[in-house]
Amino acid sequence: MCFLCDVKTSSAPTSQRGPWQARRAFVLAGMATAAAPAMAQVDVGKASSLRKLVPADQIEQAGSQQFVQTVQEAKQQNALLPASHPQVQRLHGIAKRIIPHAAAWNPRARDWRWEVVLINSDQTNAFCLPGGKIAFYTGILSQLKLSDDEAAMIMGHEMAHALREHARERLAKSSATNLGLRLGAELLGLGNLGGVAADLGSQLLTLRFSREDESEADLVGLELAARGAYQPRASVSLWQKMATQTGGPGIGFLSTHPTGPNRIKELQANLPKVQGLYERARRG
Repeated sequence: MCFLCDVKTSSAPTSQRGPWQARRAFVLAGMATAAAPAMAQVDVGKASSLRKLVPADQIEQAGSQQFVQTVQEAKQQNALLPASHPQVQRLHGIAKRIIPHAAAWNPRARDWRWEVVLINSDQTNAFCLPGGKIAFYTGILSQLKLSDDEAAMIMGHEMAHALREHARERLAKSSATNLGLRLGAELLGLGNLGGVAADLGSQLLTLRFSREDESEADLVGLELAARGAYQPRASVSLWQKMATQTGGPGIGFLSTHPTGPNRIKELQANLPKVQGLYERARRG
């Protein structure tokens, strides 16, 4: 059974919004009534204008196609956990509290069809593809013994990569590659993008983000989680746990998100900026 959590956000006023529409097996109910987020508390600057060299809808299409492929492969291996599984319900609960705050960081997120899946695997990994496609592997929950607050920090971090369009920027910067040339040809009306989405999708899961990208994702994810009423200090304990890992086989998250003392120091320095958001969210 598919257990995708799939909702489409709306920019309409609360009084004009209809109920959340369930297109899959799970609905993130109640998100439509979330208040509009206040001004951002963390400072990450403006998103790179380079990302505009690659069409956003093309990247999001590629993310959706890659996500479908990942889910199908998990199904074939009987590794896709059902909606009734406690860990799946746990992740859906976290997403329900964080996603309402996403559009403040990227207006396109209002139209994303958010989906969350959990794959039974020893991999210590998680990702969010462009367009709001989130996947966790059971290994990252069990091997790191994550609390809900720490799992929320990972989800917020991965969502932040998508919201800040880091993949779009990375791919734009690789315009000298064959893929970039094919994409450029299409933009000039000289080619066909028919096979480009599949090529993009295969790259989205293996992209290595820059140090600046990682810092942005840490801070935006921290604020997203704090607004969802998750303890900001969990961001520090999460990366302390990550620092104890060896980065050996199966530690996929660390292969693309390397840890270090500077990462923890930056998070610690930003905790006071989001503590008030957390406390207000807790009071609800």
